[in-house]
Amino acid sequence: MPETAKDFNHNQPVYSVSEISQAVKRVLEDHFGVVRLRGEISGWRGAHSSGHGYFSLKDEGAVIGAVCWKGTLSKLKQKPEEGLEVIATGRLSAYGGKYQLVIDHMEVAGQGALMALLEKRRKELEAEGLFDAKRKKPLPFMPQIIGVITSPTGAVIRDILHRLSDRFPVHVLVWPVAVQGESAAEQIAAAIIGFNALKEKPDLLIVARGGGSVEDLWAFNEEIVVRAAANSAIPLISAVGHETDTTLIDYASDQRAPTPTAAAEIAVPIKSELQQALRELESRMRNVAMRMFEAITQRLDDWGERLSKALPAMLERKAQAVAVLAARLQPRVLFSEINAALGKLADSQKRMTVSMLRTLEKREQHMIHLAALLESVNYKKILARGFVLVKNAQGKVLTSAKDAAKEKELQLIFKDGELTLKP
Repeated sequence: MPETAKDFNHNQPVYSVSEISQAVKRVLEDHFGVVRLRGEISGWRGAHSSGHGYFSLKDEGAVIGAVCWKGTLSKLKQKPEEGLEVIATGRLSAYGGKYQLVIDHMEVAGQGALMALLEKRRKELEAEGLFDAKRKKPLPFMPQIIGVITSPTGAVIRDILHRLSDRFPVHVLVWPVAVQGESAAEQIAAAIIGFNALKEKPDLLIVARGGGSVEDLWAFNEEIVVRAAANSAIPLISAVGHETDTTLIDYASDQRAPTPTAAAEIAVPIKSELQQALRELESRMRNVAMRMFEAITQRLDDWGERLSKALPAMLERKAQAVAVLAARLQPRVLFSEINAALGKLADSQKRMTVSMLRTLEKREQHMIHLAALLESVNYKKILARGFVLVKNAQGKVLTSAKDAAKEKELQLIFKDGELTLKP
């Protein structure tokens, strides 16, 4: 039979609430020690002003309070998120009459739970239109300044700078950030916003880090980073992880690069190829100008020859017509008509001469214009600006340091003369 109040006697000890609370605490701590609990995070609203984290872990049948002290919270790879299923390791304790888990370590309960959270967030941000193609901006063809947001140490920044230097050296501004850990997301978002706030903004941004696990790359899945990328007025390339890695910033960026090195290749063209294209255009322009000049010269010569032959023939025809008329007319009438005809002939000759002179003048102006155009594409003009034309001993133009290093003799052509070097 269960005991009732009347069965108790006055000799039983009386405990205070604090004594019972301390006793329960000792029993919990002594009996259980370190435990691992699997449950879903509930009631997470971010860290307290003290820096500590307070929330609950729940499953289908029960809820237990949890606390994560500031020092531990800052070291967690995966920060608490509402609805995230985790495995928490810690000590059971009691506080204020309630028992709770003091967390020492916490991890996601398998990749499935983390990927489910990631997919949920992706759908929410996509529904807002942050990933719409119409929001994406075209990348500049030849940026003058590129802003790079990444860790200041490691291979990523070296790879980007090396590839940019190889392809088309430009001015690079590096905004150093943590790419993993508690403050990584805030630093990355602040860097994107900071670049956009500069008075002289970069023409292009690259956000990059090397490969890693889903947890390592999680900062680039944070909402604050995704929103900063989507709202950037500067075109942005995301280059996070390896080719098979995908983070939410990839959906919000204007273009995704499979690797940081590939981001540098996307950002700038190859300078040597552009220079070769310019040389080919210059050669084509020179050839076209020469052909036009030769054609116009030949046409003017033809017109001059035809004109010199046409004028005497016309005069001869007029003279013959006058002779025919003279045979049929009286001397007075004949002289009158001859004088009239001679006057018309003189006027025609005058108009023809004026027309010919105008035509010749127009052709002369056109030839002067063509000559000026030809002079503007003269490579000597480029030499006058400080450039040097490099040839080998056979007269072949050299366009790269690699080719020049193979030669035993180099001929340098300056604006005011030539110089022969024997490396």
